[in-house]
Amino acid sequence: MTYIPVEVADQYSDFIITRDEQVLDSVKARARDFSTISLLKLLYQVRYNPMTFSDLYIKSNIRMKKSFLNYLHLCVRYNFVRKEPAGFNMMYYITDKGRVMLGLFMLKDN
Repeated sequence: MTYIPVEVADQYSDFIITRDEQVLDSVKARARDFSTISLLKLLYQVRYNPMTFSDLYIKSNIRMKKSFLNYLHLCVRYNFVRKEPAGFNMMYYITDKGRVMLGLFMLKDN
């Protein structure tokens, strides 16, 4: 449990599992633990070429399928990745916003 400003909790509700009482301008909440490195692992795989769901799951090395689905949903919802049907498959493409996210974490020497 943590205290999150109400405005932040409202704006980023995908990160909140449960909300409890409000204290002044903060809400007591249980938050999802999204790891930045897992987001980057997923985005890194689609940076040059689109991928199918299966290929992205295997190459991202996010072992727990439920965790992978949560990260993929987050990336699609926040427009880091877009998905498009291609025959029987769903293809995932990185967006400009996803490239910016990756760029924020690139080392200075690169």
